[in-house]
Amino acid sequence: MPKRGLLHHVELWVPDLSRAVAEWGWLLGALGYTEFQNWPAGRGWRLGETYLVVEQSPAMIGDVHDRLRPGLNHLAFHAGDVAALDALMARAADHGWTQLFADRYPHAGGDEQFAGYLTNNDGFEVELVAGLPVTPVTIVTPVPSAP
Repeated sequence: MPKRGLLHHVELWVPDLSRAVAEWGWLLGALGYTEFQNWPAGRGWRLGETYLVVEQSPAMIGDVHDRLRPGLNHLAFHAGDVAALDALMARAADHGWTQLFADRYPHAGGDEQFAGYLTNNDGFEVELVAGLPVTPVTIVTPVPSAP
């Protein structure tokens, strides 16, 4: 039974299905996803109850994704430990992905985070996060003191 609030799936419309299958297929496979859908206009990969689909839809208007415009900026995935992150980042260029913020790797997200950022040929950005989840911050509202 699905757990309320968990992400069910993500569907990305892409301008070139074969390129998207090569790029996303490699990355998702390296992260433990397995292909479970395959039809002439798309592919789907699943990990647990969550899946990601790439589709070259005939209903799509335009052919460029821009992560800097309103809409989806990036997808973030747990990458395993730091060694797994390093291995993914080292192989990414061979599979159509370009590293972003290379001069700040692996701390582009901040000194306390180990992450790599990639973009593919269609402009989709992925953040690969290594290590433990960030500890939630508790926001405390100060109570005004009496005069």
